[in-house]
Amino acid sequence: MRINGAQAVLESLKKEGVDLVFGYPGGVVLKLYDEIYKMNFPNILTGHEQGAVHAADGYARATGKVGVVIATSGPGAANLITGIATANIDSVPLVCITGQVANPAIGKDSFQEVDVCGITTPITKHNYLVKDVNDLPRIIKEAFFIARTGRPGPVAIDIAADVFNTEFEYQYPDSVNLRGYTDKYEGNAEEIDEVVKAVEECERPLIFVGGGVVSSDTSEEVRQILKRLGCPATSTIMGLGAIEPDRKGYLGFAGMHGSYGSNMAIQNCDLLVCIGMRFSDRVTGRVAEFAPNAKIVHFELDPAEVNKNVQVDHRVLGDLRWSLPIFKNKLNNSTTNFAEKFSAWKGQTIAKGAEHPFSFVQDGDVIKPGALITRISDLCDEKTIAVTDVGQHQMWAAQFFKTKAPRQFLTSGGMGTMGFGLPAAMGAKLACPDKNVVLFTGDGSIMMNIQELATIADNNIDIKIVIVHNFILGMVGQWQRLFYNHHYSASELNLKRDFIKIAEAMGVRGYRLTKAEELNEVLPEILFSKGAAVIDVYVPQDENVIPMVPGGKRLDQMVLS
Repeated sequence: MRINGAQAVLESLKKEGVDLVFGYPGGVVLKLYDEIYKMNFPNILTGHEQGAVHAADGYARATGKVGVVIATSGPGAANLITGIATANIDSVPLVCITGQVANPAIGKDSFQEVDVCGITTPITKHNYLVKDVNDLPRIIKEAFFIARTGRPGPVAIDIAADVFNTEFEYQYPDSVNLRGYTDKYEGNAEEIDEVVKAVEECERPLIFVGGGVVSSDTSEEVRQILKRLGCPATSTIMGLGAIEPDRKGYLGFAGMHGSYGSNMAIQNCDLLVCIGMRFSDRVTGRVAEFAPNAKIVHFELDPAEVNKNVQVDHRVLGDLRWSLPIFKNKLNNSTTNFAEKFSAWKGQTIAKGAEHPFSFVQDGDVIKPGALITRISDLCDEKTIAVTDVGQHQMWAAQFFKTKAPRQFLTSGGMGTMGFGLPAAMGAKLACPDKNVVLFTGDGSIMMNIQELATIADNNIDIKIVIVHNFILGMVGQWQRLFYNHHYSASELNLKRDFIKIAEAMGVRGYRLTKAEELNEVLPEILFSKGAAVIDVYVPQDENVIPMVPGGKRLDQMVLS
């Protein structure tokens, strides 16, 4: 089949099962967008390239499929960088297609030329500069293979403008053959034998799951392992949903703003079995005193993560889809009565957690963030996807929203990207039209990509946008209260912005809630209504996210009030 490069891109996307792309046109990708028009290829025009890449990210997190974003050269490509970095550190599969100036103009500081490969090398799994149209099918095939296999991540494809116009004999490859890279990540089963022995010998085990369990779709294996062991468990924020929130012995998420029960269990267990997590500093607290009484086990796909932040006693290197079924079967074959052996320990951890549960103190008729999110969680069905921006509201959402299943709590974990939430929620809803999507954002974060309200209105994307409005950059303000003598330097947000008027100007309904009684009288009607809505909720400015582990402190040195 003889076609041009632009047609080849779209044909290749079809063969990879792509049913939607996000993007923003510009000069050097006009030929590609012309073919999108001719082929009626599903495309969402966002208000900004950063919105497009976060939307593709949300699409990928909600489904496990590869998200696709398109941008033009120069500023268009550069506007993707924050979103690519966000996806990279959270292991989200993306293919980012950017236009580059034509071959004769490359390297001459031409109009709207930037070195996309140079810029994205540290924040992608791999990247390509396509200068020959004949390379295009192979490169696209490889890009999707790399993005979705192993530890998922973003891949950038930068395509010279003249490649889009050049005709060639198109044939899409059936397979990928990359020297030194494979999608088979099976390790040494003897490493699992050592872990089983450690479980049989320990007295106080704790299972600790991370985002790798979600991205590998192995949460059911983890749940069966927990059923066999009968021991307590915790998770990272990225691992929310991997374990049922109402499972007896699940202590909530751990770390800087994690539960008292989880953090204390980590510090007191004698075996910490970590599955698909990378020991982020937000999880460990002071590394030298993390889990001081425990032997540490690390089930991990990426060898670069083993012993990077925390030295472990046992590693199991390989894909969780390989290792966890073997681990489960070996535990099932053990003669040890794990549930009986660990019963007292599990009871102790549950009792310890009950001493300081996630809670809030109702004060008059003001709306407390915990009350707001608890009420929304109670109203939402079990398939609802919760998306967050970054800040205090993110932590309150993690604490009070009950995430029932994997891929139903989408947040920027490693990068902490303000502005992620609105476009990511948009992408999640387009990926899962049968599920309700609720965004928790702040009056600071929402401003980062507020232009996407227009995209939501233009495309009739039904999401509910809850602004936890405290008139300050919440997490910044909290640190300034606690550690900088209440010096609110460049963090207070004035009263002049009106999110209701902004929403309505962009075609989205807006509501404002200011009294606690409205959580029962008004909120349900808004949540159950059809169509997008902005719900601007006033909360106290001085409310803190508690518990909190201050920087440099141990996990058991929490601020509790």
